[in-house]
Amino acid sequence: MDTAPVVIGIGDIQQKGDFDNLDEALILMNDVTQSAINDCGNINIVNYIDEIRIPKGYWKYRDPGKWIASKNNFPNTKTYVTKIGVLQQNLINSACKKILSGEVNASLIVGGESRYKRTKALIEKKNYEETELNINPDFYIKAKDDLYADIEKKELGMMAVGYYSIIESALRAKSSKSFNQHHEYIAELYSEFSKIASKNDVGWIDSPLNPDEILNPSNINPDIAFPYNKFHCSSWNVNQAAGLIICSSKIANLLNIDESKRVYLLASSENNYMIPTLLRPNLSKSYGMSMAAEFILNICKINNISEIIYDLYSCFPAAVEMFADALKMKNISQSSITGGMSFAGGPLNSYVLNSTVQMIRMIRKEENKCGIVTGVSGMMTKQSFALWGKKNLIDFTFKDVSEVAKNNEVPHKASSDTSGEGNIIGYTIIKNEDEVKKAVIYIQNVKDDRNIITSKNKEVIRSMETSEWVGKWIKFKNSQLVV
Repeated sequence: MDTAPVVIGIGDIQQKGDFDNLDEALILMNDVTQSAINDCGNINIVNYIDEIRIPKGYWKYRDPGKWIASKNNFPNTKTYVTKIGVLQQNLINSACKKILSGEVNASLIVGGESRYKRTKALIEKKNYEETELNINPDFYIKAKDDLYADIEKKELGMMAVGYYSIIESALRAKSSKSFNQHHEYIAELYSEFSKIASKNDVGWIDSPLNPDEILNPSNINPDIAFPYNKFHCSSWNVNQAAGLIICSSKIANLLNIDESKRVYLLASSENNYMIPTLLRPNLSKSYGMSMAAEFILNICKINNISEIIYDLYSCFPAAVEMFADALKMKNISQSSITGGMSFAGGPLNSYVLNSTVQMIRMIRKEENKCGIVTGVSGMMTKQSFALWGKKNLIDFTFKDVSEVAKNNEVPHKASSDTSGEGNIIGYTIIKNEDEVKKAVIYIQNVKDDRNIITSKNKEVIRSMETSEWVGKWIKFKNSQLVV
């Protein structure tokens, strides 16, 4: 099929060192663009790249795509910047659909971050300056809905760790493992990830960690939001970038791109139905996520695809656990090829590009295997699945399950009651600026509405850190837990 989308070029980079030896995100993204051009084996691909898609990062550039296009002599290229809240996989899916329809010949998808250089600037007392780019892209893509409920933002703010730690408590409560066993389990899982990352050429850490180093808080592993410590959390203070070039099979043939370079996106699915964490019918399971996973699993079954390599989105352990469950994985320790976002690095809003590039590189070597890469936007709000293969087994197939999810997953109502009774459905413990601990508790009241209450009672917090409180029926007054 002439319009079948195929990846022909990839590039990625990771930088460490002193401030003066580090590049800003724009340069990193340009470097991986040039790597992807060289990787495909024919520099004339630049004449066919009709669009550049970039996920918005921590940087302030209006449109890095136009700058990259100019530097690499792309003629008449349309540029997109996709804001946070849109699935990273969506950039790849959108490009593939346009290639399939014949609207574009080729697309460059690239993303990168230089928060490590920013960090080094503070440490070394240097001045960090970005290249100023004030021209807007041809298209801004942004999410339609908010990622949080107002009551959640009030108690947890906008940092993801609090939300995911509450999801983790719900996963723990439904687990067959004991309270302590569950925490040991995720520490062991992340220890395995650290081993993978330490062997990854573009991974962030050099030495693996043992489970105790992850499980137990320390000076280098402070507790962030119970039960998560720093090593459970995505590490976004990195200098990393990744990019890939996708084109039609017709263009790949015209440019005589070597078959060894070609990897195909066989199928992809997205769930874009947004429900704030507090209002979800089930904190530990998503109907839309299950449907999106089932779509990919059915394609694997129909086409006898059984040898699969995985990279599951790993911003926090809860994400890995939920994806592994949705994909019916038997061995969760085989759920990462990069080493995960805590240890391989989790650049803001572009990790999926990094994991996809590494998956494509692996599939080039493991020709008889396919790869599944997953992605997340928000607080497990949206999810994506992508099935990659060396052979063009099927025409690219895409499914958005959002409407199906919307019709089957009805959110709870938020309650404004400040006093009453309810069942704890999830909780975490966070600290304020003065290091004072506060329990943030999600409850479902007698009307089946949802609410958030808190507690600063030291005995309650100690108990919550040593035994399970999910499932307990409690009373509250003035939005505070009554002991």
